[in-house]
Amino acid sequence: MLRLDACIAAGTPAALYRSAIMVSPADAERLKRAAAAAAVEEVQDGMMVGLGTGSTAAHVVQLLAPRVAAGLDITAIATSRDTEAAARAAGIRLVAPGDLTAIDLCIDGVDEIDTRLRAIKGGGGAMLLEKIVATLARRNIAIADGSKRVELLGARAVPIEILPAARGLVAAEIARLGGTAELRLRDGGPWVTDWGHHILDARFPDLADPSALATALSAIPGALGHGLFLTEIDALYVAASDGVSRQERPIDE
Repeated sequence: MLRLDACIAAGTPAALYRSAIMVSPADAERLKRAAAAAAVEEVQDGMMVGLGTGSTAAHVVQLLAPRVAAGLDITAIATSRDTEAAARAAGIRLVAPGDLTAIDLCIDGVDEIDTRLRAIKGGGGAMLLEKIVATLARRNIAIADGSKRVELLGARAVPIEILPAARGLVAAEIARLGGTAELRLRDGGPWVTDWGHHILDARFPDLADPSALATALSAIPGALGHGLFLTEIDALYVAASDGVSRQERPIDE
C-alpha cells in the first residue's frame, strides 16, 4: 500500500485537494517515465493492450517500441488519434475497439488520483474512449508521478465531453449541481475531440461525494462522458523521489 503524507491544515478543506508532493516539469516527465517502465513490465506476449492518451501514455508507447521490435507479440487499442499515430510509428499492431468485448490490460495516466484509486482524467481530451477502453480492460493500470496523489479529488476540473448543441443545457445543469463550467479552447476556438465533440471543464467546490456527482453528470442529456474514473482503476504505479510503488485497489472497493 502506498503511503501519502499529506500536509493538511485542520479546518481548511482546500488543503485536502492539494498534493503533498511538488514536482518540477522536468522531474515530472522523468518520474512518469519511471512509473510507465514499471507498469509495462505487466505486458506479456499475446495480450490485447489499451493505450491511453497524453504525455504519460506516450512514455508507455515509447517503452513498448523496443520490446515489440525484439519480438513482443501484442495488439493494441489506441484511445486517441495521437496515440494511434505514435503506436503505428513504434511498430505496434493496432485494432479498433468497436467489436471488442474485453481486453487484457490498459495503461494510462491520470490528472489526479486519491487514496482509493478514484481519479480525474481527460486533460488530453480523450476521456470518452479512455473510459470505454478502461471498462473493457480486465486489468486497468494508472501511472503517475507523485504530484498526482491527493487526499480528496477536486483540485483539477472535471472534463465533460458534450454535444456542441447541448452546451447551454449542460452548463446550466452543472450550475444547478453547484459547479461552474468553462468551454475548453484550443487555437482560438472550441477544443474539438476526435469524435467532433466539445469539452466543458467543470469545477465544483466540494467533491466529497464523487459517486453522486458522476451519477448526476451521466444523467444530463448531451453530456456524453465525464472524467470521473471512480471504479475503473485496478492498480496504480506512482513514481516519487524514493522510487516507484504499486497500489492495488482494495478488494472491498
